[in-house]
Parts: sequence; structure tokens; C-alpha cells
Amino acid sequence: MAITKAFWKEAVVYQIYPRSFKDSNGDGIGDLPGIISKLDYLQDLGITVLWLSPVYKSPNDDNGYDISNYEDIMDEFGTLADWENLLEGLHARGIKLMMDLVVNHSSDEHAWFLESRKSKDNEYRDYYIWRTSNEENTPPNNWSSAFSGPAWQFDEATGEYYLHIFSKKQPDLNWENPKLRHAIYDMMRFWLDKGVDGFRMDVINFISKADGLPSAGTEKLAWGGDYFMNGPRIHEYLQEMNHEVLSHYDVITVGEMPGATVEQAKKYTGEDRHELQMVFQFEHMDIGSGPGGKWDLAPWTLEDLRSILHKWQVGLAEEGWNSLYLNNHDQPRMVSRFGNDGEYRLESAKMLATLLHTLKGTPYIYQGEELGMTNVTFTSLDQYKDIEILNMYQEKVVEGGADHAAILEAIHVKGRDNARTPMQWDGTPNGGFTEGTPWIEVNPNYKEINAELALQDPNSVLSYYKQLIALRKKSPIMVYGDYELLLPYHDSIYAYTRTLEGEQWAVLLNFFADSVEIPDELGIDLGGKEVILSNYPTEGREMNLLRPYEARIYRIQ
Repeated sequence: MAITKAFWKEAVVYQIYPRSFKDSNGDGIGDLPGIISKLDYLQDLGITVLWLSPVYKSPNDDNGYDISNYEDIMDEFGTLADWENLLEGLHARGIKLMMDLVVNHSSDEHAWFLESRKSKDNEYRDYYIWRTSNEENTPPNNWSSAFSGPAWQFDEATGEYYLHIFSKKQPDLNWENPKLRHAIYDMMRFWLDKGVDGFRMDVINFISKADGLPSAGTEKLAWGGDYFMNGPRIHEYLQEMNHEVLSHYDVITVGEMPGATVEQAKKYTGEDRHELQMVFQFEHMDIGSGPGGKWDLAPWTLEDLRSILHKWQVGLAEEGWNSLYLNNHDQPRMVSRFGNDGEYRLESAKMLATLLHTLKGTPYIYQGEELGMTNVTFTSLDQYKDIEILNMYQEKVVEGGADHAAILEAIHVKGRDNARTPMQWDGTPNGGFTEGTPWIEVNPNYKEINAELALQDPNSVLSYYKQLIALRKKSPIMVYGDYELLLPYHDSIYAYTRTLEGEQWAVLLNFFADSVEIPDELGIDLGGKEVILSNYPTEGREMNLLRPYEARIYRIQ
């Protein structure tokens, strides 16, 4: 199969969560001038695309994912002029900008919704999903919100319910309405014409709902994902969006798609289908969860993780393209979740980075990942700010009687605020993030884990990321090489080859804190082969032994 080259396949994407990246004015909230002050740091790291989480006007019920004006900037973050300066600074450094596109829902303070709720015959009424109650004045169906409680909110003004799959301040937009769709397309052109280089699309596979909005079984409350994830008109909508907007610009697109399967992803990302380029799938993010879902902690195995990543590598080998990530603003820190954030923090952070940058696909780095930042263990619920955490605690502990300590432990392991503590720039108070009081507390380990120390240390996680990114830029095999799994059943080692035009590399990763022998079943003679990159010193290496969390990249031929 002929290789189709593209900048977005060769990209290394860095995600910034603006509220927590860098504060320039001492109000404790990260902002656009703060990001601008760190552009040289990003350029030095080597990234080629910046993904900026939402910076639009918002009342911040869900930290910017509830947008009240799509064409202006949140006051706390700065001005449109600041945003233009950011874009100019990025482009001057050869870095593209990917914005967050949040169009499954808006804020209930958006002008569209304020009009929509005024009356049943308002011209904006059909921009949202309104329904009358069922018998006995119950919601129209039994869907539960992703943030706990019912997915319907009764509105006194017109005596009807509106749908909100997320917070009640995030009413779902009605994509059945062509006027709404074209208003969204106009907004996308607004940003693209300003020079934006692409979009990450928030829960974009939720925008098509099943006809009739049927209940999900007979329980009082149930997750209705079967009726709004990957819905009946989703491909029609995405193809229309591509035809109307995206096809007219040279852009990078990735759709966040909970519940998407490999077969569905082929349709979303197949180059002949003209929809999107990549999806964020969540299958590997769901390991370590028991039958009770995200907050039901359970052990995970390498077999769990490897089988999922392998399935997606093979599944999208000929059609579509993978996005590669292990953490983001909605997930705990990857070194705490999949590595070892204690004795082997450096080694495991580098091993996981090796995985992300040597699989086939486009790697996504979340701010602080390149420093080996860890989960935070807040001791009081008051220290947490995330609406998902607070609503869940209310539902499970206050109303449901669950054990406080057990739920707090689940929050320590899985909570979204693990990713949202401020970026750790140096050892000064608040990690150099702000001169004021940070909106959420800094992880107390900032004095040992920060960018200033990492920049001075050739053995740091940051230094290793720079090596990986530089290697990827000069090695087409890391981008376009075929992937083949080795040792499919090994308990500790994830091993695979990448092959391109007569060149072959082998990647060996030890996922655990014990040394492990490389078995003969590997099927490759490593004797005398060049080690291109490793996260351990090469002197004194026992070639048949992988040390705790060791990663090696070999050139085989």
C-alpha cells in the first residue's frame, strides 16, 4: 500500500490546559500571556502542534467546556489580541495551533440558549433538545448525566425539559437543525480564517441522537450511550462539516470519541471518507476499572493494555490513523497510572514515553508529562475543584452512604484534578506557576519535580523527551513504518518491530519493577545490534536482561 504523507501524521502534539499552565498576572489562573512567555520552552522541546484546551468565553461550570461565546476569549485568560499574539508567536516558531471545538453542547449562558428558553416558538428553540415530561411529571427518558444525576433539566419558563448529557449548565445542541449546524460551520471558519491549523473535537461522536430518544432499559437512571454515541447521522454530519469547512483548509483534526470501536474508527478516519483524520478512543483508558465503572478500582495487567493497543495498531494499519496518548486533562497522570511514581519515576516515565513515540500514529504529550509530573494526593475534598469529582462524591457518599475513605482513594487514583494541578516550572512558591494563590493547589512535590531542574539535568525525563522527538523528526520509520507485535503473551515485556523500506527497528519495554530476561521467543538476534535509544546508561548493560522499566530501541537492519 502506498504511503500517504501528511504533516499531521508526522506531528508531535502538546496539549495545554490554559488554567493550569502559566499565570502572568498573579490572579492564580493560567492565561494566554503566560503561555506566550513559555513558547521558547515549547520550541526547545521540539513539538510541532499545540493543542489548546478551550479559551473561549465561559462561566466555567466545567472549566471552559461550557462555552457562552465561541468567538471571544475568556476574561481570565486574556483578550482576542492576546490570542492573536499567541498564534503569531507559535507560527514564528514553526508550531501549528489546534483549538478545542466543543459543539455537542454550549453553556446555558450562550445567547442561543438564552433565546431558546424564552418561548416554545422562539427562532432559537430548535437549537437545543427540548421535550415534555413523561407521565407523573418525570423526565422524558431515564438517561443519566456523565456528571451524575439525570440528563434532563426542567425549565420553569416553558414547562419543558432540556437535554444535558454533561452538566445542567451544558445543554446539548440539536444537530438535527440545519441552521444550528451552519452556525457552527460559520464559527469554525471564523477561527480558521484567523489562522488556526485544526480542531480537537470534544465528544464529537455524541452529536447524533437516536430517533425518539428512547430510555435505556427499565432502571430509574441509566447511561444512554447506545442512543447518542456514534448515532445514526454522525457520519452524515461529519462529512457535511468536512465538505462545508475542513476540506477548504490544510488542517489537523482529531475527534474525541468515547465508546468508538476500531471498525467505527475506520469510518471516521478513512482517508477516502472525508470526515476526520484521527480519533481519541478510550478503550485503553478504561482498564483498571471494575464492573462499577470508573470509580470502581481494579488491577490492570500488561496483557490488558497491550491487547488493546495492538488491536488498534493492526486495525488502523491500512485504513485511518491512530492518536497515541496515555493521559490528558480528563485522565490521571500516566506515570502514576501505568508506571511507578516512586522509586522508578524517571525510568518508567521514559519507558512510557518510548511507547507513545514508537507506536504508529501521532503522539500527544500532556503538559507536565515531559517532566514526569505525578498524581496528587489531596487529603480533603475541599481541595478538589472538578465538577465530576464533586458530583460523584455527593451522589455516592452524601446521598448513597458509600465509604468516604474508599471514594477518596478512587479520586486519588482516577480523578481529573490529578492532571489539572499547576505546571511545575521551578522550586519557588507555587512551583513558579503564579505569584498569587493558585486556583487549585500545586502538587507538593514541585520542589523535586520541575522544569528548571529538568532543563539542567541531561538524565531528566525532559531531556529524554527531546531525544525521542528529535529522533522521530529524522526517522520516517517511526512515523510510517509497519508495526508487528513480538512476544504477544509475555507478562512483563511489550515488544514490537517497526519496518520501512528495508530498515527495521525493535522496541523492547519492561513494564514492571523487576528485571526480566529477554526470552528466545523474541525471535530476533540482538547480539551486536545498535541500541538507538535507551532510558538506562549503556555501560555494563546485560544485553539479555531488561532492568526495571527499561526501554530499548534497536536497529535490527
